[in-house]
Amino acid sequence: MSTTTPGQTPSVDTEELLADPYAVYARLREAGPVHRFTGTDGLPAWLVTRYDDVRHALADPRLSLDKSRAKPGGYRGLALPPALDANLLNMDPPDHTRIRRLVVKAFTPRRIAALREPVRRTAHTLLDAVEPLGRADLIAAYAAPLPITVICELLGVAEADRPDFRNWTDAIVIPDPARPERAKDAVRALIGFLARLLAAKRADPADDLLSDLVAVRDDEDRLSEDELMSLAFLILFAGYENTVHLIANATLALLTHPGQLAEIRAEPGRLADAVWELARYDGPVPLAIRRFPVEDVTIGGVTVPAGETVLLSLAAAHRDPRRFADPDTLDLGRDVTGHLALGHGIHYCLGAPLARLEAEIALSVLLERFPRLALDGSPDEVEWRPSMRSRGLRALPVQF
Repeated sequence: MSTTTPGQTPSVDTEELLADPYAVYARLREAGPVHRFTGTDGLPAWLVTRYDDVRHALADPRLSLDKSRAKPGGYRGLALPPALDANLLNMDPPDHTRIRRLVVKAFTPRRIAALREPVRRTAHTLLDAVEPLGRADLIAAYAAPLPITVICELLGVAEADRPDFRNWTDAIVIPDPARPERAKDAVRALIGFLARLLAAKRADPADDLLSDLVAVRDDEDRLSEDELMSLAFLILFAGYENTVHLIANATLALLTHPGQLAEIRAEPGRLADAVWELARYDGPVPLAIRRFPVEDVTIGGVTVPAGETVLLSLAAAHRDPRRFADPDTLDLGRDVTGHLALGHGIHYCLGAPLARLEAEIALSVLLERFPRLALDGSPDEVEWRPSMRSRGLRALPVQF
């Protein structure tokens, strides 16, 4: 990746960014608040790095999520077929307002709270399977199957269909560069499956979120078929990948900070609040969803032309010493009010309570079951997936 800004700006290549993102973001943040750069895909964008600018931009209505606002040739994000693209991450008001209002009617605190015991049962079941082995890849055995099981429970996916559901999701979320057709085949299969699932929920509603979304209305307004399918995909996509990395990154952070781990073991009731410090310290989403100015916009003193791509670095903002004292230190007692891990403004993540619930229970059950939990190897040996879009480990080997 190369950058240019007015004045003196460091030069950064892709390998350096992927190998040590926080050091690179720190240099960029101190060199200037906004940088013109060419990303890992070769497409141009503007990168915003300081907390105040990122937070303000997240809520700025002049920065659109609608891809039709983008100039040709810029970064537009994940390409999806129309049946999956009518989701909240591609919309501005009034469409965003209308759909979010309908979704809120179904995605209730009661529904999230009802998942607490199923999540805990699933966590124990997964750990029962690996405990006799004495060691495991915590991602494959625990951090990945837990959220996909929760999402299937939430959407009302039958147990018999869950293995296919997870395979399709993995193919989309972690595409194989050697087999690009695998992701396309998975998208087609998932669209067909969701269409059949929606028809079944319409014919025979059950006590699940998808049935509620099919039924929800505001006067005569209801969600269209594409909107329903896109929402189901968004819940799956965001709720799976991000939660996997949140749980795994948090576990790694605790295991490499024994003092903090000891504190949380002594007071496990603090975990619900500690989740947000863990997300600030090394969260799963380094960059907010891309945005496109509807007019020329000045950010941090830099004017970004209309239609160009703006990327807001949550990872850089969360390590900004102007907002968080000693930001490179994990401090589970820190006041993280104002963290941006789940966004800010009208696009604040609707699934934030569920993500917090899953991470809290996943970590509490793990620490409760395995008082001698430790990395199986050196911290230097863990490998990060090479991605700017997400921050996640390839594997997390642990011993009990």
